Amino acid sequence: MYFSLNKKAAFIAIVVTLFCVIVSFYGSRKLQNFDPALIAYLFGTLFAVFGVIYRYCVWLQRPPTRMYFRRTWQLIFTGRFFVHAYTLLIDSIKNLLFQHFIYPRGKKRWLAHFMLATGCLAAFAITIPLTLGWINFTLDPATALDPGAIKLYNANFFGFKVMSFELGSVLAFLIFHALTWCSWLVIAGAVIFLVRRLTNAGLIASQTFEGDLLPLILLIFIAVTGLGLNFSYAFMKGIAYDFMSVTHAISVILFLVWIPFGKFFHIIQRPAQIGAHIYKQEGKKKGMAVCPHTGKEFTTQLHVDDLKIVTKQLGFDFTLEDGTSHLDYSPEGKRSLLAKAHLKARQEGGTFFG
Repeated sequence: MYFSLNKKAAFIAIVVTLFCVIVSFYGSRKLQNFDPALIAYLFGTLFAVFGVIYRYCVWLQRPPTRMYFRRTWQLIFTGRFFVHAYTLLIDSIKNLLFQHFIYPRGKKRWLAHFMLATGCLAAFAITIPLTLGWINFTLDPATALDPGAIKLYNANFFGFKVMSFELGSVLAFLIFHALTWCSWLVIAGAVIFLVRRLTNAGLIASQTFEGDLLPLILLIFIAVTGLGLNFSYAFMKGIAYDFMSVTHAISVILFLVWIPFGKFFHIIQRPAQIGAHIYKQEGKKKGMAVCPHTGKEFTTQLHVDDLKIVTKQLGFDFTLEDGTSHLDYSPEGKRSLLAKAHLKARQEGGTFFG
C-alpha cells in the first residue's frame, strides 16, 4: 500500500506530541509524580496522540471537511457566539454524554452504545492524566506519622492538592475502583453489540472481522484483564498478577496504537457533528434553496453555494449551458428531469433504450 506523508499534518502532530511531553514533564513536577510502571502506557499514549492529530489534520484538509470546519467557526464567532456556545453545550450533553443520536435506532442499541461510550470516555478521563503524571495520590503527611489518626489520602492535580479522603471510606472505594466500574460498562456494551453482530443476518453479510468484530473483542479483553488485575490483588494474594499486568498492558497499547487507524477514530470525529448542526441551523436562517423544477425548498442556500465551491475544488464543474448548476436542483427535480429526458429520447425514436 502506497503511503504519502502529509508534511503539514506531520508537523502539527509532532508539535502537539512534544507539547504533551513538556506538559507531562512539568505536570508531574519534573517526573517526581510519574509512575515508572506506566512508561509503556506513556509511549502508547504519545503514539496515539501523534496518530490522532495527524489523521485529524489530514481529514480537515479534505475540501468538504475543511469547508464545514471553516464555516462552523465563522458562524460561531460572527455575532452569535453565546447562542452557539449554548448550542454546543446542549448538543455535547445530549449527543456526546448521553448518546441521544443513537436512540432513534433502537433502545437496546442505545443502551449498549451508552454503556460502551460512557465506560471508554470515563476510562480515558482517568487513565490519561494518570499516565501523563498529572494526577497522583499521596498519604497525607499530617496523619501518616500518627498511629492513632485516621489515615487520609490526598488527590493531587499537577502537584497541587485538590481533595482529601479517608482510607477505607466509601469515597475511597469509589475512587480506587473507578476503572472497575468502567470495565463492567464496557463489557456489557461490547457484549450486546457482539451478540448483535453474530446473530443479525444483515450485519453478518456486510461486516468484516478486523473492522467490526475485532474492536469489540479487544475492548472486552482490555476490560477483562483490567478486572483480573483487581481480582488477583484483592482475592488471590497477587497470584497471576504479573501475567495479567503484561497482557493488559499489551492490549491497551494495541488499542492506543489502533485508535488513529481503525474504527475507534470515529470517537474523535463525532464531536464535529455538533458543528454541522450549527451549520444547518444558521443555513436555515439565511434562507432555503428552491428547486427550479419542482418549486420546493430542499436544503439551505448556504449548503448549495458551498457545495459548488467544494465540487470545483475536487475537479467537478456542474454548470449547465444556461448558466445554472446541476446542484441547484433537488434530488426529486433531478429524477424528474432525467425521466423526461429518457421519455423524450424514446419518443424521438433514439436508441437510448437499446
